[in-house]
Amino acid sequence: HNLHVCRDFMALPKDPTKTRYELVNGEVIVSPALNYDHAYALTQLLVLLGMHIDQHDLGEIVSDIDTYFDVNVVCRPDLLFFQKARLNHISGRYPDAPPDLCIELLSPSNATYDLKNKFELYQRTGVTDYWILDPMSQTAVAVAYTLLDGQYVEMGRRPDDDVVSFQPFKDLKIPLGKLWRKPKSK
Repeated sequence: HNLHVCRDFMALPKDPTKTRYELVNGEVIVSPALNYDHAYALTQLLVLLGMHIDQHDLGEIVSDIDTYFDVNVVCRPDLLFFQKARLNHISGRYPDAPPDLCIELLSPSNATYDLKNKFELYQRTGVTDYWILDPMSQTAVAVAYTLLDGQYVEMGRRPDDDVVSFQPFKDLKIPLGKLWRKPKSK
């Protein structure tokens, strides 16, 4: 039965009303599409990480695609990374296993969900690293968790003007200030 739920979910039409579908515990959850600031930060981070991953042949990173976590859960992490040794999980249209790294950027509509539900989901399904970036507040923060003995342990928490290096890219310096869109003066 569960596999039918997952297959039926994957067959849902893409919604033209600018919402995203996710399947969580067999329930279809609908959330709004990204706003501009959120999308800007996501794009900046994707470019930075993408260049690093490409230069060092580490694997593949993509954004916002249906990803299988278990028979009751199909989510769309803002960014997801598969290390080279696990690229066999991307043979079809969608990854058939949880990624090595998930990155979520908080927005007002999803903050609680990403901090609690996705935290628990990624921890339970063995996502090795989980980054949460908060571009909303003036004191934007980035937090990184790494899975140790099945539990997430906080590995770093940095304010928005800091330069961070998080697992699994410890030799990459990410200037957080460059991720957040600065309001243009009139």
